[in-house]
Amino acid sequence: MFGFKTTRAKGEEGEARALQHLEQQGLRLVARNYRVGGGPGRPGGEIDLILRDRQGVLVFVEVRQRRSNQQGGAAASIDAAKRRRLVRAAQTYLLNVHPLPRCRFDVVAIDGEQIEWLQAAFDAG
Repeated sequence: MFGFKTTRAKGEEGEARALQHLEQQGLRLVARNYRVGGGPGRPGGEIDLILRDRQGVLVFVEVRQRRSNQQGGAAASIDAAKRRRLVRAAQTYLLNVHPLPRCRFDVVAIDGEQIEWLQAAFDAG
């Protein structure tokens, strides 16, 4: 309708681009949009993509998309609070994974048409 896309539709489009890019690099999709509740007074968390790399590492991926890289770009928009929510969601996810695999947190930053995969962008500590 008039070329208007909702924020959710734009997010899904960005995640699809990121997933395609990561699959081309040999990663396999495990789960998409894994959500956990936050509890009283705490926001919940969501992991956009969970994949496995060729070495079996479980990769939790945050996808960030911006129209351009002005004001720091997509990757710069992931603040400490967002990282804490991602780590909490990953910890919850891992409660049902046995044996525990090696894990890492990656970011796929999409600035306009440019896509950048930042491996091990941050850690759980």
